[in-house]
Amino acid sequence: MSHLSRVVITGIGVVAANGIGKDAFWSSLLECRSGIGPITLFDASQHTCRIAGEVKGFDLGQFLRPKGRISRMSRQSQLALAATKLALQDAGLDAIGRNGFGSVPIILGVSTSAIDIVEHGMHKMMDRGPARVPSFIVSSGQPHHTVSLILEEFGLASHAHTVSSACAAGLEGVAQAVETVRSGQTEIAIAGGADAPITPLTFACLDKAGLVGVYNEEPEYASRPFDRDRQTGVVSEGAAVLIIENLNHALARGANLYFEVTGYGSQNDEDPDRHGSGLEQAMRVALANACKRPADIHYICAHGPGHIVLDRAETAMIKAVFGDYAYRIPISSIKGVTGNPLAAAGPLQLAASGLALRAQIVPPTANLENPDPLCDLDYVPGSPRPVRVNCVLVNCHGLGGGNSCMVVEKVVRP
Repeated sequence: MSHLSRVVITGIGVVAANGIGKDAFWSSLLECRSGIGPITLFDASQHTCRIAGEVKGFDLGQFLRPKGRISRMSRQSQLALAATKLALQDAGLDAIGRNGFGSVPIILGVSTSAIDIVEHGMHKMMDRGPARVPSFIVSSGQPHHTVSLILEEFGLASHAHTVSSACAAGLEGVAQAVETVRSGQTEIAIAGGADAPITPLTFACLDKAGLVGVYNEEPEYASRPFDRDRQTGVVSEGAAVLIIENLNHALARGANLYFEVTGYGSQNDEDPDRHGSGLEQAMRVALANACKRPADIHYICAHGPGHIVLDRAETAMIKAVFGDYAYRIPISSIKGVTGNPLAAAGPLQLAASGLALRAQIVPPTANLENPDPLCDLDYVPGSPRPVRVNCVLVNCHGLGGGNSCMVVEKVVRP
């Protein structure tokens, strides 16, 4: 990748269960302050799992006055719009649609359709008949509607693309945007991920699939990556959007430089019965693309969903790639406080990694009190750790067997 344009992140927008805005998000990670609590977005009293990572007190009107009616927007669209606004502000590009930046691609990862809108339409039909179903359900319920709203809201006439590959979708969307900038197709791109799966139907389905736990009495301790007492992780909602920019362009306008993206790899699981088996090759490809050896990585921001099988699989894959060095490198999962926001997970991990590079601090793995004997690496339990961090590997695994890994580095100015 070194022969092409260098690509940096100049803006971070976060709307997560553990904090809105990058500063609140970061302080929550350092303090192990969980964003998981009782479900309030619907009546969960009849459900086995009654907890989730909700974005508390969220009101899109506090961020912008959208051109369309908020009531006709899906929850994931609202979260993504707010995250985009925060990212553009952070990058100093508030008026991007009026400043002549030309083509600004938008690539967003989502793992689900706008289930809340679809459920709303179904309830209307059951209660009032087919003739009374609102027509906006057709447009607002489709996965691509979120990106379309971002284009319209910020006055952008550009290429828009939606990636839907489960939890890995957000990181894959960022990787695609990075390549459009690296290849010279554009100077700036917007990318990230958003999901809002906290609905009655989704939770009923996840429960039947065994993908939600029952840690209802102490929700803040429910998400326990790599811990012996973990169950299956906790589903959450959220959005994270990044501003991706050509390094020279960013320097010319005096932009903030959070980190540089230098490598990416993806690989599907080779054997569906071996969850996470493709993660090893994805890590190897990402390292090779970044021209890095395992010993060059100072921190791994793990997928670590708090799932018994997946946490062990990731541990095994890290050992396979890093050998003995695996025991010396700090590794942590942020999902102890964020929960698992599906397609927003990867971009949130990138945000955490960028803030770790800036602060030279590795965020801890929350709720890791009794390590699983098969997860015996340095998972930074309990408290943040000051560490020299110049290069980070970010891991993501998706339902269906997708694995994505990205190498990011502290920016060295030319």
